[in-house]
This record gives sequence, C-alpha cells and structure tokens, in this order.
Amino acid sequence: MSDDALLVDGKAKPRGRFPHLRRAGDFVFVSGTSSRRPDGSFAGASADEMGTTSLDIREQTIAVIENIQDILQAAGGSLADVVTVTTYLVNMNDFGGYNEVYGSYFDETGPARTTVAVHQLPHPHLLIEISCTAHIPQRSAS
Repeated sequence: MSDDALLVDGKAKPRGRFPHLRRAGDFVFVSGTSSRRPDGSFAGASADEMGTTSLDIREQTIAVIENIQDILQAAGGSLADVVTVTTYLVNMNDFGGYNEVYGSYFDETGPARTTVAVHQLPHPHLLIEISCTAHIPQRSAS
C-alpha cells in the first residue's frame, strides 16, 4: 500500500479493497466507517437467548466516531481536524439518537455535515456509517 493510503492496525479490516484513509496533500479522506470491531462483531448490536436482535443507534454512533478518531490519530490528527462529515442512516427515525451523540463530540464550530437516509448498509446489524475529510498538514521530514 502506498504512503498515501493506510490500513490502521487494530481496526476492523475493510470488507473490500480500499484503505481506512487516503491522504492527498494536507487532506485526509476517511472511508465509510462503521461500528464493526476487529473480531467482526458490531458495537450496538446484540441478540438475546431467543435470537431477537437489538440495535442501538447511540452505541453504534459512539463506536463509529471513536473508530474515526483512531483512524485520524494514525494519520497524525484528531477529530478537531475534521472539516466535513457525511453520515448514512438506514432509518431517519434514528436521527435523534445519532444527533445527540454527535453533539457530544462536535458543536457549531465543528465540521460541515450532511446526513442522508440509505436503503441499507453492508450488514443488517449496521444502522449508521460515517465518512469524513480532515485537514491534517503533513509534517516535513527533518
């Protein structure tokens, strides 16, 4: 993989041939990120003894944003460097829970944001996926 594309150790491997992030100059583009853990399970998704699935938008949103935070740290940045966010929700009825959690990480001085509803995401336990762009100036080699 090139120096401009990065797979981050300790994060769930993408389910396709793409990196967690791609750098273009001082901009870092984070691929769509979910609540998937490295072991393939999902934060915010559980099943009871009868097999009934329970999905939690708040828990998934926390996990997604924290996964993005880890990915940005691998590029030398943080959530404070994010300039734009695109969020994909399977159900707009989850907007309130998502928005509440989002507001605990970002405020009106944070990134520009777009939120859209999608028919489905790559796994039936996913309620949310977020991609973003960050501005992280490259450090010169000294």
